[in-house]
Amino acid sequence: MTLATLSEVLQPALRGGYAVAGLVCLGWEDARAYALAAEAERAPVILQAGPSCRAHTPLPVLGAMFRHLADSVSVPVVVHLDHGYTVDDCHDAIRAGFSSVMFDGSRKPLAENIAETAAIVDLAHNAGVSCEGEIGFVGYSGGEASAGTDPGEAARFARETGVDAMAISVGNVHLQQDHEGGLDEPRIRAIEAVTHVPLVIHGGSGVPLAQRTALATGSAICKFNIGTELRMAFGAALRAAVNTDPARFDRVQILKETHDPVMEAARAAIRAVGASGKA
Repeated sequence: MTLATLSEVLQPALRGGYAVAGLVCLGWEDARAYALAAEAERAPVILQAGPSCRAHTPLPVLGAMFRHLADSVSVPVVVHLDHGYTVDDCHDAIRAGFSSVMFDGSRKPLAENIAETAAIVDLAHNAGVSCEGEIGFVGYSGGEASAGTDPGEAARFARETGVDAMAISVGNVHLQQDHEGGLDEPRIRAIEAVTHVPLVIHGGSGVPLAQRTALATGSAICKFNIGTELRMAFGAALRAAVNTDPARFDRVQILKETHDPVMEAARAAIRAVGASGKA
């Protein structure tokens, strides 16, 4: 069993000058490809179940599936709840065997976000589980705009919640399909100057690859969440498999053809954050 907590993989990353990929899962096929990609790269990895994944598959099934994958490889695997919005979300994930939870109170007023996150940190730590929080709302491509993280608020949030990792809003956007734009590095440095907790970038698919690598190896950003670029690889592979023979109907045979392209995309994402060989 190579199950690990978030803290167990991020603290070595913070000391060692690399980041760990938080890979967003939607089902068995991509989660298995991610675990095998981490094994091939000899890298720690974080398997993440976000709201859309949880809406499709019950948490107890996801917990058992991710833990099975952790048991099948020899590198550290974090079983992580992404964007839990309530105490119940986080409590249910812990009961389902998740080794890490992320509570997202970023839409709430600062004091409320701190109080609720601190309570979930206590809940998680008492269960031997790590907790990630978010300060400064990270928006969505074509939807809600990002709020931006104030460094002073970040310092207070980190100090008063005791989170194991802190997601920040520094120009990143969820669901971005290109690598244009980039992160606000002066804001990142300002947050680094007043905090000591590993930092997290949500919406990592939208960060230019060169900047992703530079920040992973030269800043306190220790976790990049990668989802959209991997979903795009899966979709392209699935489309090609179906279109090869319109008469095909066996989904197991069709889905097998997504494995290699998704695994290669995951390996590239792991390499880009400097985690290869760090397991």
